[in-house]
Amino acid sequence: MEIKTKGLTKHIFSGEYHSAFKGRGMAFSEVRDYQFGDEVRTIDWNVTARYNNPYVKVFEEERELTVMLVIDISGSEEFGTTEKTKKDLALEIAAILAFSAIANNDKVGLILVSDKMERYIAPEKGKKHVLIILRELIEFKAKSKLTDINEGLKFLRNTQKKRTITFVISDFIDQNNFMEGMRLTKKRHDTIAIKLSDIAEQILPNVGLIQLFNAESGETTWVNSSSREVRAKYQKDFQENEATTLKEFKKAGIDSVSCRTDEDMIKPLVALFQKR
Repeated sequence: MEIKTKGLTKHIFSGEYHSAFKGRGMAFSEVRDYQFGDEVRTIDWNVTARYNNPYVKVFEEERELTVMLVIDISGSEEFGTTEKTKKDLALEIAAILAFSAIANNDKVGLILVSDKMERYIAPEKGKKHVLIILRELIEFKAKSKLTDINEGLKFLRNTQKKRTITFVISDFIDQNNFMEGMRLTKKRHDTIAIKLSDIAEQILPNVGLIQLFNAESGETTWVNSSSREVRAKYQKDFQENEATTLKEFKKAGIDSVSCRTDEDMIKPLVALFQKR
């Protein structure tokens, strides 16, 4: 995973990430000789008087940020009909974000959530820490298959008192009112939603009578996929749900992006960063 994302992180995301997520302000760095074009207000008058030569203050952006990855590991994330599942896609996105963060000397932390808090790794710096996070994402087995993203967001708000950049990575198939939790989180943290989906959740294949299994509830239902009306309703329901969710994010001032298991995730992520 490190090898796969290293080039992307170095050549694409580090610059985009740095531009998209600003530091907390400007901090004094050093003084240097005044140069033509420098603003008068940056002159350090004490140093200038001491050496009888004009000097200006140099400021640098305070870059150290904390990135929190809140990742849904409920049963529906195991779904995938192409080369990867939604869980695999979440892992790749998390790797890119985490390596981009440490390339900018930021801290990274992890929250895994089903309908309960499953795992928490406190934010730290360094490649070794990121590899621990990725190992947890690969190996960790959730105790529950149900979904309540609010549980992870509530834990985030209780543990992270300082402002963080929080990426919520999920398919947002959640019967609970996760938007309320997202809005509350947005008040304190820079919150970004990354919505995952699979092509088969959008388009029902025409293969006759098929049995659909709900990975979270364990329920099954039979559907006649040969029916044009059934396939049309299936696609319409998905599109309406997707549009409503993204509209709610926008209304709450939360940046969001959709990524699908059968599509290139790079373009939507770069577009998200550039938009910011």
